[in-house]
Amino acid sequence: MEKMKDYLFVSLFLFISVPAVAQLNADEKKIIDYVNSHLKETEQLLIESVNINSGTLNVEGVKKVGSLYRKEFDKIGFKTEWVVLPDSLKRAGHLVATVNGTQGKKLFLIGHLDTVFELDMAFAPYTKLNDSTATGQGVNDMKGGNAVMIGALKALSSLGLLKNTTVIAYFTGDEESSGFPHHVARKDFIDRAKTTDIALGFEGAQGLSTVAVARRGIGGWVLNVEAKTGHSAGIFSEGAGYGAIYEAARIISEFRTQLANEKYLTFNPGLIAGGSEISVDRAAARVEAVGKTNIISPAAYVAGDLRFISQAQRDRAREKMRAIVAQSLNGTKSTISFSDGLPAMEPSEGNYRLVRFLDSVTKDMGIGPTKAGDPGSRGAGDISDIAKYVDSLDGMGASGGGAHKPGETINLKEFPYLIQRAAIMIYRLTRENASIK
Repeated sequence: MEKMKDYLFVSLFLFISVPAVAQLNADEKKIIDYVNSHLKETEQLLIESVNINSGTLNVEGVKKVGSLYRKEFDKIGFKTEWVVLPDSLKRAGHLVATVNGTQGKKLFLIGHLDTVFELDMAFAPYTKLNDSTATGQGVNDMKGGNAVMIGALKALSSLGLLKNTTVIAYFTGDEESSGFPHHVARKDFIDRAKTTDIALGFEGAQGLSTVAVARRGIGGWVLNVEAKTGHSAGIFSEGAGYGAIYEAARIISEFRTQLANEKYLTFNPGLIAGGSEISVDRAAARVEAVGKTNIISPAAYVAGDLRFISQAQRDRAREKMRAIVAQSLNGTKSTISFSDGLPAMEPSEGNYRLVRFLDSVTKDMGIGPTKAGDPGSRGAGDISDIAKYVDSLDGMGASGGGAHKPGETINLKEFPYLIQRAAIMIYRLTRENASIK
């Protein structure tokens, strides 16, 4: 009975993919046929990877997923290597698979081995809910995307369509929680990307018709407030002033009123404390405060994040925030400091050209047009680190929902189309006459 179900599963996708070959050349039709005929083994790779816990801090689990993928690349003639990170970063490292040549565009393909689901969380194995949906840890983010990439490259390599091309498939081991310092964790990743022309990220797809030309960057900020202290009966007076808590409240309220309506900009105060004494453990994101209602608070602390669509927007927001902080209430003094996280993947014209290129692919496949998604809808990811060096497109992976949540899902009906889409996109970009307009 199980074999019959498997046969029906594959047959269903073979049937629904028939209209997709109308505008394709002979090689591209072979790609479609290969993806369809090997769909079951691609799904099996997905199942095996999902059933390995690879939370970022589970170093052995991350390495195990890397070993699984490495075997797949070794089979199709890619050169594979494991990038070892310093022990101090406490991260597994990264898997890199490459082929080298001179034909067409040099491609940098991005996946990641880790998930947000650590060993101390309840384990959720790959489970097919019905013919169109499966669930499991990282099934969408991003083991589904990894399977899309690997399935596409296996089709191309097996058909002899990667000869004399340059493709770097790079799977980081700490995308969900980067090793610190970040520039050390990503040095090799960035250096290799700089040698290529185009980056394609295989984070989750937002359906068949939308891809990402941008991802917002992220940084942090910390506000420290000092103030006069004294009996609460004197608050607001010239001699006593307003206290640290009122000043902190003024500042974050002004952030909201003056900056909240700027498109693509968000800033969230995620941690706040005030009182007579405060103790801050920034590494553990913990604050303790002691105070009394009849004492004017002499200290307050606020920590938050800042998300932005460009470095210019980030810099403007920081300057505005500094100006707000400087307008101190009587009896108070405040300072704000900023920290960098991941840069923004800005919505460049080069990225939009890639959307137009992919749009021609999906139209020729018969699955309709492709458009750029909302530039502000995605947070930072690995591709953000290298987007300023090469034209980039993200959202080339699997579709589904609930990323980072229990019950994360993958859309199995769209899965084969996304593999086909990726394979034909890579095929066209790596031809000798590849042109992007």
